[in-house]
Amino acid sequence: MKTSHPPSDRTRVRRGAGNAVYEPALVRAIVDAAYLCHIAFSDAHGAHCIPTACWREGDYLYIHGSNGSRMLKQLMAQDACVTITHLDGLVLARSAFNHTMNYRSVMIYGRFEMVDEAEQRRSLDAFMEHLAPGRNAEVRGGNAKEHAATTVLRIALAEAACKVRSGGPLDDEEDMGIAAWVGELPFTHQRGAPVTDPACAVEAPAYVQQWASKG
Repeated sequence: MKTSHPPSDRTRVRRGAGNAVYEPALVRAIVDAAYLCHIAFSDAHGAHCIPTACWREGDYLYIHGSNGSRMLKQLMAQDACVTITHLDGLVLARSAFNHTMNYRSVMIYGRFEMVDEAEQRRSLDAFMEHLAPGRNAEVRGGNAKEHAATTVLRIALAEAACKVRSGGPLDDEEDMGIAAWVGELPFTHQRGAPVTDPACAVEAPAYVQQWASKG
């Protein structure tokens, strides 16, 4: 299912190149399906890979954190790699070494940049809408002190590569006679029923009531 061309040499998929996809639409779809990403960077103490909340606007992935965050400071001074992976199933084959997984993943390369104050406020509103559409109109927005203590960074999606696998196992011809169950064990993330805080007397809005059904 390989399509398009890698946007740079470091995004070229070499192992399992047949599963590589470089289409921007798929990059955006994988990011949109995520609430968390993992960001790899290094500093004087070595290499790190830290999970953090993320959201997309246009052709950028956004993150936020405290002004004193070691990670945010490093991300503005060096290139980083962002990864997102969605597991879709375990694939059981007739031989141990042909077992695999079905998944959708993206790796994004580049350098984060800080957004200005006006963009920060707008982008944090967009983050709230990503978490729960309609929520932003019901809660207190950030005050001046909270915004002053927060940094919002973004990284362009221009240098990215996806790997995707779907379907059943690919067995070797000589293993076809092995009497073992073969197929896929699908994996999905399931949304649970909302749990109302004991101190809350407000009726659940539509986006809360519909949470589980949209999983």
